[in-house]
Amino acid sequence: MSKYVLSLLFFCFTSLLWSQPPTQEQLEERKLKIQQEIQEKQELLKSVKSKEKSVVSVLLIQKEKIGLKEKLIRTTEKQTKLLGDDIYTNQLKINQLNRDLVQLREDYAEMIRKSYKSRSEQSRAMFLLSSENFLQAYKRAQYMKQYASYRKMQGIEIKSKTSQLLSYNDKIGVQKNEKEKLIAENEKEKLELEKERKEQEKLAKQIQKEKGKISAEIKKKQAETKKIDAQIKKLIRDAIAAANKKTAAANVKSNPKTTAAEKKAIESSTKIVLTPEGKIVSDNFKSNKGRLPWPVENGAITLGYGDQPHPIFKSLTVHNSGIEITTDSGSNARAVFAGEVTQVQVLTPLKKAVVVKHGDFFTVYQNLSSVSVQAGDKVSIKQTLGRIRTDGDGRTILKFIISQNTTYFNPKLWLSAR
Repeated sequence: MSKYVLSLLFFCFTSLLWSQPPTQEQLEERKLKIQQEIQEKQELLKSVKSKEKSVVSVLLIQKEKIGLKEKLIRTTEKQTKLLGDDIYTNQLKINQLNRDLVQLREDYAEMIRKSYKSRSEQSRAMFLLSSENFLQAYKRAQYMKQYASYRKMQGIEIKSKTSQLLSYNDKIGVQKNEKEKLIAENEKEKLELEKERKEQEKLAKQIQKEKGKISAEIKKKQAETKKIDAQIKKLIRDAIAAANKKTAAANVKSNPKTTAAEKKAIESSTKIVLTPEGKIVSDNFKSNKGRLPWPVENGAITLGYGDQPHPIFKSLTVHNSGIEITTDSGSNARAVFAGEVTQVQVLTPLKKAVVVKHGDFFTVYQNLSSVSVQAGDKVSIKQTLGRIRTDGDGRTILKFIISQNTTYFNPKLWLSAR
C-alpha cells in the first residue's frame, strides 16, 4: 500500500513539474533562438535571391521564415502575458503592504501616545517601587523592557515594509516599461510579417506563370534523382559486402577452425555483421538520434524525406530518399558523426558523393563539387568532407541521407533541433 502511495505521489509531483509554464527567462532564451534562426534564413534568402533564376527555392525559404516570424510573435505574446501576470501579482503585494503600513503606523502612533503619558522617569520608577514584592518588581521591569523592545521592533517593521513598498513600486515600473516595449516589438513584427506574406503571394503568382516550365524541370530532376538513388544504394551494398569480407577474413585469422560455410554466411549477408568494436560505434550513433549536428553550418530544409506532394505544386508527387538542405554558396558538407569513409563516388561529371560508415549505419553527402577525403579515411564529427556544388540557377543544395544497412531513415529526426 505504501509503495502505491509513494508511486502516486511521485507521479503527481513529476506531472506538476512537467506542467509548469515557461518562465520569463526561458521565453527570452527561446525568443533569442528564434530571432537567430530568422536572421540565418534572411541571410540565406539574400544569398539565394542574388543568384536564383527560379523562384521556387526563394518561396520555400520565405515560407520557413514566415513560420519562424509567427513563432516569434506567439513567444512575445506569452512574454507579455507573463509580465502582465507578474504586474498584477506585484500590485496585490503593493496593496497589501499599503494596508499593513497604515495599520502599523496607527498602532505605532497609539503606542507613542501612551508612552508620552507615562514618559517621566519618576512615573517609571514609581511603577517599579509600588511593587508588592521583588518578584512583581522583576516582572514589571521585564514588561517595561519588552515594551521598549516591541516599540523598537514596530519601528523596524515600518521601515522594512516601507523599503519593500518602494522596491515593489520600482519593480512594477520596470515591468510596465518592459511590457510596453514587448507590445511595441510585437506590433513591429506583425507589420513585417504582413510584408513577408505579401511578398510570398507575389512570388506564388510568379511561379504560377512559370508552372509548365517548372513542372518539366521537377520531372526531369526526379528522373535524375531516381538514377542517382540507385547508384547510392549500390554504393551502400558494396560497402556492406566489403565490410563483411573484411570481418570474415579477420574471423578466419583469429579462429582457424572457422568453417567455409561460416565464412560464406558472413560474406553473403545483406547486412553488416558487426564486430564488438563496430557494435559500440553503431550503438553510439543510434543513441545520438535527435542530437546529431547538421551536415552544414547554416541552411534550411527545402525538400523533406519520402514521397510527398511538391512543396509548391501539390498535384506533383516527389520522392526523396533523404533531405535537401539549401545553404550559402561556398559552404562545405561536414560529417555528422565520427566514422570511416567507405566510398567517394563521381555520380555525374559535376556531382560527387561521400559515404561514411558508422558501425552498420551510413551517412551520405551528395551534390559535392569537390571532396577533401578519400576512401579509408577516419573522420571526426563536424570534419569537412567537401565543397557543396552551386548549380547554374545559383542554388547550393546538399542531399543528405541516413541509413542502417540499406534501410533509409528520415534524417530530420536524427538531427538536433535548430
